[in-house]
Amino acid sequence: MKVLSVRSEKKDSKYWIQLPERQTGGYDPSRKVIAVNSNQMYQEFMGFGGAFTEAAAYTLSEAPTEVRNEAIRAYFSKDKGLGYVLGRVHIHSCDFALENYTYVSEGDKELETFDISREDKWVIPMIKDAMVYAGEPLKILASPWSPPAFMKDTKEMNYGGKLLPEYNASWANYYVKFVEAMKARGIDIWAVSVQNEPLATQTWDSCIYTAEEERDFVKYHLGPVLESAYPETKIIIWDHNRDVLVERGAVVLADKEAAKYVWGTGNHWYVSEAFENLSALHNLFPDKHILFTEGCVELTTTSENAQFNGYLGSWTNGERYGRNIIGDFNNWSRGWIDWNLVLNEKGGPNHVYNYCEAPIMYDRDKKELIYNNSYYYIGHFSKYIEVGAKRLEISVTNEEVHAVAFRNPNGDTVVVAQNEGWIVEMSLVVDGEGLNINLPDHSITTFVLKAE
Repeated sequence: MKVLSVRSEKKDSKYWIQLPERQTGGYDPSRKVIAVNSNQMYQEFMGFGGAFTEAAAYTLSEAPTEVRNEAIRAYFSKDKGLGYVLGRVHIHSCDFALENYTYVSEGDKELETFDISREDKWVIPMIKDAMVYAGEPLKILASPWSPPAFMKDTKEMNYGGKLLPEYNASWANYYVKFVEAMKARGIDIWAVSVQNEPLATQTWDSCIYTAEEERDFVKYHLGPVLESAYPETKIIIWDHNRDVLVERGAVVLADKEAAKYVWGTGNHWYVSEAFENLSALHNLFPDKHILFTEGCVELTTTSENAQFNGYLGSWTNGERYGRNIIGDFNNWSRGWIDWNLVLNEKGGPNHVYNYCEAPIMYDRDKKELIYNNSYYYIGHFSKYIEVGAKRLEISVTNEEVHAVAFRNPNGDTVVVAQNEGWIVEMSLVVDGEGLNINLPDHSITTFVLKAE
């Protein structure tokens, strides 16, 4: 077995250490092992990405042009960045917008005033620049956080509430109008989710759906109108945490008339790391897909003047990314969409001070970017696993080591191993051929292997 390249990162060390290339095999069978079976393949990988929130785009608008370009290149360039090919946008405002806003005038049920021109100022230019650096169109997921206030029983965009039944048709047409407006600007919306976090009443833009309400909205309203206008645009359900993903997803997907419109189920990482729920849902509905649609390190506070004093950029934040990425991929996730692409040094802007960490942040005083370790952890996957790769069967006999393996379209095998304990000596074995490896304590290592 020939090792084409190895990259590793260790806590308190320099990022992305290049280890000697073209190491050759031979391994000690008495060591603990990472064992890969390439004869058993699973789902096809569709890429990594992040969210083009108004907060991200506005933050970069405050930066010098060269710094703004550096951030976008760092994510979307295949040669000089992470090679992102996915993205997410919010349909009008979310918490990471500068304020609550919609695309229609108050009470406009017929959507005659529909206008997304606000997005022309910050969000759309950022998406277009990302497409240039990526060298290809992006697969973009669009998600609403709340219908306009007049469509809800609370008459509020924030604090939950429900969509009033008399606005079901109007709200479904709102998605279609958004897809149409983005297409007119040269941006295709690959998919829409029904509702961001439909089980969470938040202090920011939010709306509650029961599983049955989500099923019926897809079945009778969103599914038919979207299929009629833009049949190539997919629908993703749930778009919330893993803990009740099976119960929520099953209600929609067990209904054939609703399920025919649904591409798959989105999940977030908050609350739990119940990765096994993804496999359970896949086993129930193997013809549907699973996609990670949001995750971030929360820096929640109610203070506009918050200081984070070392928690921001903590090494455990990077490990949280690595562990969740591995857990999701090993349980049928097709891809991984991070939350805000960029935030300022406080973790905002956010119109209710719900601050968060982003892999790249912009220090407004120093006028420079901050690369958090999560950025490099993501890169251990996104820079080496190619779109179209197939996940491989893998077993790990050390409980502090998490690992995932993929076979790239060119035949190379990529193995990413994260060690959350002390330094460990192991063997990496692919199809019976292997080599001895050392995984430093609190490290992540990517091996690119070519079988001889």
